[in-house]
Amino acid sequence: MWPYYPELLETPVPRYTSFPTAAEFGPAVGSQELDAALRAVSGDVSLYLHIPFCEQICWYCGCNTGAANRRDRLASYLDSLHREIALVGTRLDGRVSVRRVAFGGGSPNAIAPTDFVRLVDALTLKCDLVDPVWSIELDPRTLSDDWEPVLRVVGVQRASMGVQTFSPRLQAAIGRVQPDAMIEGSTAMLRRAGVSSINFDLMYGLPGQTMDDLQASLARSVELGADRIALFGYAHVPHIIPRQKRIDASELPDQAQRFAMAATGHDYLAAAGYVPIGFDHFALPGDPMAMAARAGQVHRNFQGFTDDAAPVLLGLGASAISMFPDVIVQNEKNAGRYRMMLSQDRVPGHVGVLRSASDRELGGIITEFLCQGRARVGRERLAAMAPALAQFTQRGLAVIEGEDLVLLQDGVPYARTIAALFDPYRQDSARRFSSAV
Repeated sequence: MWPYYPELLETPVPRYTSFPTAAEFGPAVGSQELDAALRAVSGDVSLYLHIPFCEQICWYCGCNTGAANRRDRLASYLDSLHREIALVGTRLDGRVSVRRVAFGGGSPNAIAPTDFVRLVDALTLKCDLVDPVWSIELDPRTLSDDWEPVLRVVGVQRASMGVQTFSPRLQAAIGRVQPDAMIEGSTAMLRRAGVSSINFDLMYGLPGQTMDDLQASLARSVELGADRIALFGYAHVPHIIPRQKRIDASELPDQAQRFAMAATGHDYLAAAGYVPIGFDHFALPGDPMAMAARAGQVHRNFQGFTDDAAPVLLGLGASAISMFPDVIVQNEKNAGRYRMMLSQDRVPGHVGVLRSASDRELGGIITEFLCQGRARVGRERLAAMAPALAQFTQRGLAVIEGEDLVLLQDGVPYARTIAALFDPYRQDSARRFSSAV
């Protein structure tokens, strides 16, 4: 069990899926910068397509998504997404090799399987795919059997399902009711379709959740053979996500209980044979993520920890984010304005941030520390940061080895808090982030 130091977890910190983080995005970077970056990029890239629709909206969810109950709105969005694929493909002009394609949301299976195939066809025609790895996020509540042949024909290798919890009581408390048989059936269907790596997203810190609830969900996930498990802490921020007001805050576990749940989850999955990846991902030894971890090749982007080594991630769709070495650009979030920009033949970048040489250096340190558990910091910077690091090194959570800062096993739940010490934007920021655990 990890040692608990509540004073080190008092300040919310970013998840560092980028650096600078999305909190620093502003309107000084937008469509023009995205256009220029697309015209300049070459080499290996990955694609992410955002489908901001769900058949049913969960109360806890902070994603940019809306109900897929208006077919005309969904059809208009897909038309615009096809337009964006064409515009981006023209700007890439054969200079890139797309080796990974991920569909996320929302829920990509909120669209019809035939619409999914049309998007795949458009990408194949416009974007220089090179035997890509296909992955998709799926909602088991609406995963119909007609998706099976489509996933098989496309060759989808990786899928992630939002399981969250197997407890019917907790499912009702967060507005995501999905019986065990539904999740089991979806898992079996994905296996029949040839999906070789299935991820379950699970949550701790849910209203009324007990340790027994968590362990039961972990046990069932292991029993169903999930190749990967992501164990996230629920962040209750109804002032930011109004739909969370439907969740009973009086039933939420306190910080000490949340910490115990995270620690229990880590120990349980490690004992079950899963390889811990960073601070919240786990993978079976034969999964590509675990193999990347053993080789020191885990990376981090807006999809979390990943074995994707591409230096550029291109985001397509409303609110999707594109990451280049020197700039990060997020597309317009509002679906109407997103469609309008594309109707004017403009790539829909809306906000973002330029990455200075210092940003790239510090971002490299943060990413290396979170992904590998150690980072080359340099003697001079380590000496300057010694007072701030002391609260962690003196407790045996991290250690300085020459020019490296090394995260120790007891320090895993404090990784984001330590990483935040390298973030100059955080020092004076009043923005609200999620709890480190």
